[in-house]
Amino acid sequence: MKNNKDKTAKKSINLFIILTSSILVAAVVWFFILPIVFNSGSTLLLSFFSKKEEIKLTAFSTEAFAYGMDDSSEVDGTTRVKGFQQDQKNNLYSSTLSYSVDLVTPKGDTVKSVFNRIVDKSNKEKMSDVQLDAQFDLGPSYANGKYKLIYKIKDVLSGQSTIATADFDLGD
Repeated sequence: MKNNKDKTAKKSINLFIILTSSILVAAVVWFFILPIVFNSGSTLLLSFFSKKEEIKLTAFSTEAFAYGMDDSSEVDGTTRVKGFQQDQKNNLYSSTLSYSVDLVTPKGDTVKSVFNRIVDKSNKEKMSDVQLDAQFDLGPSYANGKYKLIYKIKDVLSGQSTIATADFDLGD
């Protein structure tokens, strides 16, 4: 009988040691390891799981050209924009972009805002990019030479801005 009591006592002691050790390990993890991980690496750890991909507004494929009409010239410009914020409501993705176009003359003078527009786009599917066009006339006072268009584009929803440029020749 005493032998069974000894075996039971040893099992109880072993169980007590295992439980105590488990509690001690859990306490060390809880009070020492987790605070270190979450204080020093929390940004990295949390950003890995909850990071929203930062989208940057970008203009690309910017072009401009001019052609003569009687005593003036018409200038046509285009650029494409991606990385703009889109809101989703009622199964439609929508975005608002505002832009102005400056003209740099062959002498280096800048004519501000020769073209302005606010574009509200919506689509049933998320838009990968949007085309922004500009069209305006230059009177006969503009000399032949190399000109530059400067697109100043703003994503109204996110507040991000970007600039795109394109050169064109006026005249021969």
